[in-house]
Amino acid sequence: MTMNKFLKLSYMAAMAAFISSCDNNFEEMNVNPNASTEAVPGFLFTRTQLTTVSNNFTGAAYLTIGGSMQHFATYKEVPGAGDKYFNFSYSQGSWALFGGDPATAGAVIDVLQVIDAVKTSPEDINKLSAARIWKAYLFHRLTDMYGDIPYSEAGRGLSDKNYTPKYDTQQAIYADLLKELDEATAAFDASKATFGNSDLVYGGDVTKWKKFAYSLMLRLGMRLTNVDPAASESWVKKAIAGGVITSDADLAKIDYVDGSVTASRNFISAGLMSTDYVNPGGDNVEGGKFAKTLIDHLKTTKDPRLNVISIVWVPSADGKTFTADTTTALQKGMPNAAFNSLPGDFNSYSEPNPATILKYSAPLLVMTPAEMHLLLAEANLRGWYAGATAEASYNAAVTSGLKQWALFGTAGIISDAKIAAYLKANAFNAAGTVAQKMEQIATQKWVTLFLEDEYEIFSNWRRTGYPNLTPTNYPGNLTGGQIPTRFVIPDSEEQYNKTNFYEARTRQGGTNTLSSKVWWDK
Repeated sequence: MTMNKFLKLSYMAAMAAFISSCDNNFEEMNVNPNASTEAVPGFLFTRTQLTTVSNNFTGAAYLTIGGSMQHFATYKEVPGAGDKYFNFSYSQGSWALFGGDPATAGAVIDVLQVIDAVKTSPEDINKLSAARIWKAYLFHRLTDMYGDIPYSEAGRGLSDKNYTPKYDTQQAIYADLLKELDEATAAFDASKATFGNSDLVYGGDVTKWKKFAYSLMLRLGMRLTNVDPAASESWVKKAIAGGVITSDADLAKIDYVDGSVTASRNFISAGLMSTDYVNPGGDNVEGGKFAKTLIDHLKTTKDPRLNVISIVWVPSADGKTFTADTTTALQKGMPNAAFNSLPGDFNSYSEPNPATILKYSAPLLVMTPAEMHLLLAEANLRGWYAGATAEASYNAAVTSGLKQWALFGTAGIISDAKIAAYLKANAFNAAGTVAQKMEQIATQKWVTLFLEDEYEIFSNWRRTGYPNLTPTNYPGNLTGGQIPTRFVIPDSEEQYNKTNFYEARTRQGGTNTLSSKVWWDK
């Protein structure tokens, strides 16, 4: 008897014995004992945090925003969404946050299920508040990318059988996000339970969640400066009075670990490694390098972050091995949209540092005191904040922004002496015009939030116009030689939610392109 026949007969005999011993309660056999029939709020809250920050990083934050904000460059055309203003499909991937893709689960669905599960019990008020705040964080990212989106009816396919949600205007979405932050923060009760370890950002610390909420309120309030100055001033003042993140102790981050479990690795380092930077001294998968604009700026300003984030692979004498060299003189950025084939000097261009950015155990910085100090500096310029001068807030932002790289390991430590030297060489332009000061603050944000939050860099550039980036005009680009200003909503919406999609598209200028603009972008 062959092994296959033996196994087959053994299986049939076992099944016969099993069936003969069963009663008629077959319905019990159709219940999966490993599947929960109710939402598990802690698990879903963890998952929505992870999915929110990591979804579509390569397509959105790296290739689209990273290229268009001239942090990265590529010689290839297919991944040139931000470098050459090609391939809008990379930006469409972020729509998966709404759900519909089992691999990404849909952070929107997850956070709404959490809210539904904890909103009825007074004992869960802290869980509800944290979930409402995270929902605001999630939706502010989505609406800043796409403009008008499903909001009030989003994520209700399972609960309400609503598979064609209406698109809310970004103006209405912003109003509700700010209301949610205000109400959720006021509702916290330190005597009640929290998500504890299921909360990857703060471990359930209510005091820190309040600061996170007010920090997000400050960010969103400042976003309204060009479309509703009165509301902008009101929300900015409320956020500052509530208390934003100004100390490293309150910095919002998610920690990752290196190891064989790939899901536990930092998604930025994993994404960059798999996409481009896995082959020292050779061609990169997507043809990427650091952009000339970024590297030139860091070198010109003598920014010590250059030696933390950037390396050039230097070959050994026999050319068989390569060493990551952080020497300033060697660093060189690749021009955006300059090539359409592998340049002969490709290996001489700078790449991310394996000892910091590409570490699988690197943390993700979600909200930092450096960003808040820059927003406080802007608030001072506008006359909305008198707690510190714009110069003092700017200096605090620079110091914090340089020091935060120590979280990436010893290779990220920047000494106090280097920080002092940088501040001396790049002193705040206290005697300059308001526009000059704004440019300095916004340009510093472009550097400080590098990699940590490319989405916010993109939004701040659209709002302020700084830094003053020179667009590329590669042949056949999709924007007429203008830096992309909005993400493209997937084609599937035109098929499955046609009426609502068309209505929103008409409201936003009649187009769904990389050149469209969101409501607050004036």
